[in-house]
Amino acid sequence: MTGSLSVFAQQGKENNQQDFSESIARKGNYYRAASGKPGEGYWQNAADYQIEVTLDEANFTLSGKVALTYTNNSPESLDFIWMQMEQNRFTADSRGTLTTPPQGNRYNGNTDGGYQITNLAAKVGSKGAISTKHLIDDTRMQVWFAEPIPARGGKATVSMNFSFKVPEDGMDRMGRLKVNDGWIYAFAQWYPKVAVFDDIEGWNVEPYLGAGEFYLEYGNFDYKVTVPYNHIVVGSGKLMNPNEVLTKELQNRLAKAYQSDETVFLVSPDEIKNTQLTRPKQDGMITWHFRIENSRDVAFATSSSFIWDAARINLASGKTTLAQSVYPKESEGQEAWGRSTEYSKASIENNSKWYEFPWETATNVAAKIGGMEYPGLNFCHYTSKGRGLWGVTDHEFGHNWFPMIVGSNERRYAWMDEGFNTFINHYSTLDFNNGEYPSTLNETRRLTNFLTDTNREGIDTYPDVADLRNLGFIAYRKPAMGLIVLREYVLGPERFDNAFKSYIKTWAYKHPQPEDFFNHMENVAGENLSWFWKNWFYGTGNIDLGIGGVQPYGGNYLVSIENKGDMPMPVLLEVTYDDNSTERTMLPVEIWQRGNTWVHQIKTSKKVKAVVIDPDKILPDVNMANDSWPVEIYK
Repeated sequence: MTGSLSVFAQQGKENNQQDFSESIARKGNYYRAASGKPGEGYWQNAADYQIEVTLDEANFTLSGKVALTYTNNSPESLDFIWMQMEQNRFTADSRGTLTTPPQGNRYNGNTDGGYQITNLAAKVGSKGAISTKHLIDDTRMQVWFAEPIPARGGKATVSMNFSFKVPEDGMDRMGRLKVNDGWIYAFAQWYPKVAVFDDIEGWNVEPYLGAGEFYLEYGNFDYKVTVPYNHIVVGSGKLMNPNEVLTKELQNRLAKAYQSDETVFLVSPDEIKNTQLTRPKQDGMITWHFRIENSRDVAFATSSSFIWDAARINLASGKTTLAQSVYPKESEGQEAWGRSTEYSKASIENNSKWYEFPWETATNVAAKIGGMEYPGLNFCHYTSKGRGLWGVTDHEFGHNWFPMIVGSNERRYAWMDEGFNTFINHYSTLDFNNGEYPSTLNETRRLTNFLTDTNREGIDTYPDVADLRNLGFIAYRKPAMGLIVLREYVLGPERFDNAFKSYIKTWAYKHPQPEDFFNHMENVAGENLSWFWKNWFYGTGNIDLGIGGVQPYGGNYLVSIENKGDMPMPVLLEVTYDDNSTERTMLPVEIWQRGNTWVHQIKTSKKVKAVVIDPDKILPDVNMANDSWPVEIYK
């Protein structure tokens, strides 16, 4: 027994109502409802692309043309549009280059690249006057029209030719890798694309610097890639011309893979150079044609050095799709990329429990990239193995849900894609092969060192502003930990899952803001969580719940509980009696509205042997020393 207790401790004058009041603007409006759904007037613009490009291996250049059809669904006419020109990051005087520290960082990139743009033509409607007026500034281009694009459904087209040198070091997102059998090309941020115009910021024109990723409109993509005849190309979406680019043997193997739950070789390690078997042409160039609908982006990879394997993905609706992997001989083996397709299949099947995977293929590409995601296609490092390869594969495929399906603004709110994805990765890892690999989020208390670090930053810190040493925690782990706490401790799995699945379904192929997520979770789960959002997502405070003491009282027991941290939290108490039986009670978060101490009465005829807070160790409580009584039995 420690200290003395007052039965009336909870009736003090201290008041913590400010923790439970709104601190961020979350009121609904015409465009975004207070329920966290798109409002009556919600709108978003659309972008459809037709692209044709050719790879020049001799000069490491990609060149071609893009035609954008833009639909202005906004309530205002537009005199111009802004476009993202992300290859311009690879120049000596780009903002990204000039904001990279001299010692470098993960987002280093070559500086001898950038776009060459010619023959730009823009017009409104099918008969509008053609404008060539445009202004390129760093990684943005402003394209002007001869007349405004009408509001509420007006259409415009922009076409241009473009080319760029393919960087070898592409900021850990794209580039090229030399292997023994040739080059592997990973193409991302490869075509000029329209920026998002929304009801929050108007034009979202943050430059492409490094850590901040992407925010893009949805639309349909039809793209053709012309490469040397001995290359294999994989890309976002569906291959439209297999008869033209695959031999009959490869087509038969592909059909077999669509029916197989086990991995099937399309091109085995011994067949990489056997073009008679695998390629319908034996010289010149060949064009691969892909299409994907309702997507925000496309990426592709091409090489003459690919091993290629695949297997069927089974979805709950009865639909099937294809998991496939391409990798060089340096990556083969069952301890390495030989299991990539197995990992890819499992990731898509597990994560589809939240919302069904919508596209025709899920492709994992081995490249000199730590891990980067695009719709239906990943780039992962070619030397990854075992647990590391599972982790990066699952993480990058998880991004198909956040932000590929739920289209949040990654440049501003990295936690809405990285954090949410890290959260679903936790459960897919627990599910995979009966827990073959452990989840790093199994015990959140092992991750509390960052929470007390004097240099810590808040989750809401913009990714390009955050200290890169903090980014992994504030964008990935801390928001994921918060969702685990909500699911496993605060709301329970059923209430949480109802709300989270509803959020994904409601905002699929749309542009939610943080407030939409907060509002939607509260409305579907039926819980005011203001105290949680403001402290966990918009602050750097910590959880520290403690037991002040336990003493007999009128034949029962009183437990004194203290909130010594910076945020309130429900308190799960587990009482152990002298007969070793246990009993659990969840005290609601509202006990802290009145102050920082609370006394709970244990009504029992048994003798209390021990009391512990959070017996399952779900909370990232920064001080475990005060979580139990008596203290010594939990050392």
